[in-house]
Amino acid sequence: MRKTLGLLAVLLASLAHAGDAPPLPRLKLDPARVGVAGLSSGAYMATQAQIAYPEIFHGAAIVAGGPYGCAGGQLATALGSCMKGVPAPDIDALVARARKLSAAGSIGPLAGLAGARVYLLHGKDDALVAPAVAEAGARFYEKLRDSDPRLKGMRVRDDGQRAFAHNLPVAQAGEDCGKSVAPFLGHCGFDAAGAIFAELFGKPAHPVSTPRGALRTFDQDALRRDGKDAFLAGEGYLYLPPSCAAGKPCGLLVALHGCKQNVDAVGEAFVRDAGFNRWADAYDVAVLYPQTRASFAPLNPQACWDWWGYSGADYDTRQGVQVRWLVDAVRALGLPSGR
Repeated sequence: MRKTLGLLAVLLASLAHAGDAPPLPRLKLDPARVGVAGLSSGAYMATQAQIAYPEIFHGAAIVAGGPYGCAGGQLATALGSCMKGVPAPDIDALVARARKLSAAGSIGPLAGLAGARVYLLHGKDDALVAPAVAEAGARFYEKLRDSDPRLKGMRVRDDGQRAFAHNLPVAQAGEDCGKSVAPFLGHCGFDAAGAIFAELFGKPAHPVSTPRGALRTFDQDALRRDGKDAFLAGEGYLYLPPSCAAGKPCGLLVALHGCKQNVDAVGEAFVRDAGFNRWADAYDVAVLYPQTRASFAPLNPQACWDWWGYSGADYDTRQGVQVRWLVDAVRALGLPSGR
């Protein structure tokens, strides 16, 4: 009963703040430097965003996530095959489905992945999303690339030999690297944010030690297409490096938290301490931190991104409400029309 009342209080607080934050600012966004990254459910959503809109998300960093379409709209499959790896995900079937969806226009032309960068990071000690599942995520991208001559330029890096649990490794203060506890930022002696920026955007000359830009909130409800609920919180976060705020050309990384890692659950730990902001200054890349919300109906008490279908049957296509919301947010930030 206490847990139920606590969740209800969080939901009411979220509704109370909805609409108080300003809209997203318009940036001088470089469309060639737009990427998406995520942990766990955020990793699955990152894959869905890139596969649905390869012409927008040229890079994807997938931390502790599996292959596109793994759950097939079934929660039981998500909890079994797509987390425990039993039975193992059928990569051939998932690739075939992606091709079918692309041919039907439900996701973007897969040829748009030519030149894409994909970085798959997962720990050997992950007991929540089995390493075999994350390996299947890498195999999915490799199968797409190797079976289509148009995709020879797609870069897929599978980084799965590091010893850490189900969390995002950070170089600075964090929790025990071998445990998976809130806020799911593991002090592992490895800077995952830095590796993600290097893989998606190239290597900078001098990373900064302390962010100099501004972390601000924005109104997520203002981006509801046709007023349709995307099952997100009322407010999200945006980090703006000084160069982006000054109107200079700016890249964008959409950083997606995992389950139980949204602001309502862990405060601003993810949006401030994951390490993305200090690298954003070095690369001249803004960081968008969308926020989900917990709910009873549909059943999503851990505020996960939708990678099994709680928001509708088309959740992992261009018609999925959360995928569409992400694209509309990128466009609101200044993505040129026609993309």
